[in-house]
Amino acid sequence: MINFLKETTFTVNEVIGKSWDLTKRHYFSIATLCFLMFITSNASGLMAFLIKDVNKGLSVLMAFFFIMMYFTINLSLLKYIFHLLDDEEHDVSIVSTLPTRQQIIRFVVGMLYFMLVIVGVYVIVILVAFPFIYTGIKMPVITNIAIGVGIVAIFITWVRISFFPFFIIDKNEPPFGSLKFSLAITKGNFTKILLLLLVLGGFYVLCLVLIALQYPVVAFFVNIFSSFIIVPLSSVALTIAYRKMMSEYQGDENPDIIHNIV
Repeated sequence: MINFLKETTFTVNEVIGKSWDLTKRHYFSIATLCFLMFITSNASGLMAFLIKDVNKGLSVLMAFFFIMMYFTINLSLLKYIFHLLDDEEHDVSIVSTLPTRQQIIRFVVGMLYFMLVIVGVYVIVILVAFPFIYTGIKMPVITNIAIGVGIVAIFITWVRISFFPFFIIDKNEPPFGSLKFSLAITKGNFTKILLLLLVLGGFYVLCLVLIALQYPVVAFFVNIFSSFIIVPLSSVALTIAYRKMMSEYQGDENPDIIHNIV
């Protein structure tokens, strides 16, 4: 089914260039969806604060509602960008890009798998570090090393399997299958994905540095620029990177986990 997938790398400059062109042509539509995600995220926090002492059950219900709304808008954004990549000449309404109920359910289940994998990786690192307790090395040293290695392992795992929503929306893959395909297409591409993330996240880092240097006004304008330009661009760039990796992948239609870990 996925015979168009091939094992490859992609050029970061090419991805950024194509993303910038597409974002410029459809900026307001893409930015609107990003803004809706921002509003939903902040509204959920505000609502949780306002009703935290009213009713716990209502708080949980509202939290679930806003989470599902955020997920739905996020998936709609992916679906809309896929439409632009596949059929840019024909306009499509944002409403028509709403994900199906099955896709939303698969995404939620995929998120649960995602979190279980992240926790599992950290537990494995801790278990591997446990025997070193008997070497006589002081516990704080072992603990710090284990935590450091665990954080690195979690980050690598997060990058490798974070493309699973694209498979759910683009190819309607089941949750666990989408995680396996994400692991497969990112094999050999981790460095370039990391570089892409560093380029896209550079303004966030710059904002934190400016705050640390006590330049809050400059940091504010950098943050505004990031929110209105970098966030929409990032969504498009990651989608194009996904398509680029997919188009040149030569793997099994049912990739296994063991052969795609490294």
